[in-house]
Amino acid sequence: MDLLGLAGWIILAIFLFILFSTGIRIIRPIEKGLIERLGKYKKTAEQGFHWIIPVIDNMVKVNITENMVDVEPQRIITKDDLNAMVDAVVYFKVVEPKKAIYNAQDYRRQITSLARTTLRDIIGKMTLTEANSKRDDLNGILEKELDKQTDAWGIDVIRVELQRIEPPDDVQQAMNNVVIAEREKKAAVDFATATETKADGARRAEIKKAEGTKQGLILEAEGRAQAIIQVAKADAERIQRINTSIREYFKDEAQMYKKLETVENALKDGTKYVIDPNTEITNVIAEKMAGIIPIEKQENTKVERE
Repeated sequence: MDLLGLAGWIILAIFLFILFSTGIRIIRPIEKGLIERLGKYKKTAEQGFHWIIPVIDNMVKVNITENMVDVEPQRIITKDDLNAMVDAVVYFKVVEPKKAIYNAQDYRRQITSLARTTLRDIIGKMTLTEANSKRDDLNGILEKELDKQTDAWGIDVIRVELQRIEPPDDVQQAMNNVVIAEREKKAAVDFATATETKADGARRAEIKKAEGTKQGLILEAEGRAQAIIQVAKADAERIQRINTSIREYFKDEAQMYKKLETVENALKDGTKYVIDPNTEITNVIAEKMAGIIPIEKQENTKVERE
């Protein structure tokens, strides 16, 4: 009897251990647990250790972090009668696990179905061009609409992102051709502008070069003119000094002879001078040309003096 009693106690202990172990539940920080007793909601379990009565109690764990559902591609007829291929991604978070479990049979699948329906309704009222150009606005509209409709499920829709809005292949090819044509047109305009700029630069360079050459010639001519004036002034001053010396150091016929010699030296190279007609040099030249002052007289004078 003692052995049978000991065996019974051991079996009972094993049963109780199994029963206790079976009822252990651990809730992670990213989860919440809904505890049901005999099919009826009892409470919501927070993170940590929990024990439920096996068979009698049941726990349903719900992820409360940000989740994502992928809305599979679907064809939507746009306002301009084009079959656009559209897909999207919905990011959401369960904020009330009780509503998410008891108010929706499968909230993930139902969010996907609701997103597909909402996409058809909104994009169907827009042209393909409008839908592509207003993606940010569409994302905002979809987010607000889905968030309002999933509020009864205890779900917060964080954001919606349209991944693609593609037209049919033939329309896509036509749009690509338009884009290529626009790029070629822009490239042609840029090339023409660059060519015009280059030609304008070359023209400006030639103008600057011609202006530089012209300015150089002007400066050179002015320099030559200044040089001629300075040379003429120097020659005039030299002649004036010679005349002064002749008047001071030569007398009578010697003075006349010196004047003639000076005139001869001044005019022998074809140099032209402007001389005041009232000067003695002019009178001497006139007399020489008229033959009034012969050379022989100078020689006789010299013989007589000897």
